[in-house]
Amino acid sequence: MSGRTEGGAVERLSSRTPPACLIALLALLSPTPAFAHASDRGHVLLLPTGYYLVGGAFAVAVSFLVLALLPGDWLDRFWRRRLPLFSFGNNARTAVSLISFAGFALLIAAGLFGSRDPLSNPLPLMIWTLLWAGVTLLQGVFGDLWSWLNPWYGPWRLASRLFGAGDEGRWRLPRWLGCWPAVLLFFAFAWFELIDPAPDDPARLACTAGLYWLLTFLAMLAFGYRDWSRSGEFLSVFFSMVARFAVVERNENGQLALCWSGAKLLAAEPLPASGIAFLLLALSSVSFDGLSKTFFWLGLFGINPLEFPGRTAVIGSGSLGLVLTFVLLAAVFMLAVWLGLRLAGSTQAFGEAAGLLVWSIVPIALAYHVAHYLTSLLVDGQYALAALSDPFALGWNLFGTADMQIEAGIVAGAYSAWWLWNVQAGAIILGHVLAVLVAHGFAWRLHPQPSRAAPSQFPLTVLMIAYTVFGLWLLATPTVG
Repeated sequence: MSGRTEGGAVERLSSRTPPACLIALLALLSPTPAFAHASDRGHVLLLPTGYYLVGGAFAVAVSFLVLALLPGDWLDRFWRRRLPLFSFGNNARTAVSLISFAGFALLIAAGLFGSRDPLSNPLPLMIWTLLWAGVTLLQGVFGDLWSWLNPWYGPWRLASRLFGAGDEGRWRLPRWLGCWPAVLLFFAFAWFELIDPAPDDPARLACTAGLYWLLTFLAMLAFGYRDWSRSGEFLSVFFSMVARFAVVERNENGQLALCWSGAKLLAAEPLPASGIAFLLLALSSVSFDGLSKTFFWLGLFGINPLEFPGRTAVIGSGSLGLVLTFVLLAAVFMLAVWLGLRLAGSTQAFGEAAGLLVWSIVPIALAYHVAHYLTSLLVDGQYALAALSDPFALGWNLFGTADMQIEAGIVAGAYSAWWLWNVQAGAIILGHVLAVLVAHGFAWRLHPQPSRAAPSQFPLTVLMIAYTVFGLWLLATPTVG
């Protein structure tokens, strides 16, 4: 199996796209060969209609039961339960990050000097499969691993010691800035991931990733690692939000404990407007990734999905769709929060209510991320293991996996399709259920009176049900590459 060209074939999997930098930026002005995301295959794994209908009905039923039967004080005791484990200090954090940086530098070199084939070059496979799909899943289960694995912390610690710079940096970011830099960078990331016509050229990706690392590193030296990680480095912002869903919790003293999935969300403070925008953008971008490949979406622009003209032909419609998806989701979410406050007859500040309730989006975003990228992770993870053994296509076999047989059949056949369907549908429905539970907890936090808490949740619950049905529909409808 090989990556597709610009014309593409009917597929289930999404494309990714990085920008270019420096010389590569000039290449954007001239025709370039189009590279699909390394995960693009001819797999068609459409969710059966029965799953789609039953899943939607189940979501409605559970939502009703949560709203009608579960008191807020019971949920509060439920979420607060912890099982202490052991302490884990930060002594090795710098070393782990330096190792990560060394691996990142090796990948950049492989992107510049290795194979041009995205299926045999480890850089696209590592970034788009193991990082974007795999690390997101790990963050959602085990907590904030990214704060250890990211390739900036170790080099920043060394540089700050070498130059005698303080942890706070030379300049302070204004409070009003919030995480708007991360919002803008995440939008740029999403645009290049979904819209750019040449997503996986290893050299372009190497330039882009290298330039982003350098600019981020300089920003951390200027403003401090902590401040820029919370305001400007979009991967850290995204992963830290996802980590609040995890079942492992680590306090400031390094004490680890097990908790219920989503429990840490209810301990969160209200997000500012920039944080609300970031979370909604994260969900809308992944949703548009699925929507943009559907026959329905392409038909709106007169494109025959069976004769897909290539990604360059849909740059305009894709850009418009990415913006509209975000704007529509943001508008509907804000409307649901506003209606909830009106139904509850509450004088609660709209900004605080929206900043709290937006955290309930995290389970849905993570669930759809898992369902959307599951097939990519299973297949491309194998290609990544093979490519890592021979990063420069020189015939090496560093880890003994260079000649491994790629088992694409793991997502093919009736049995494989059955369990994949169940995992995808189950993830989306479970994400909805947890989102309703989290929203229920926040509603009691905002409105301690039962007569106000329950009505305030109805508009947001309707939105969640609609989004669950929409996610299941995306998995059930034909798509094109």
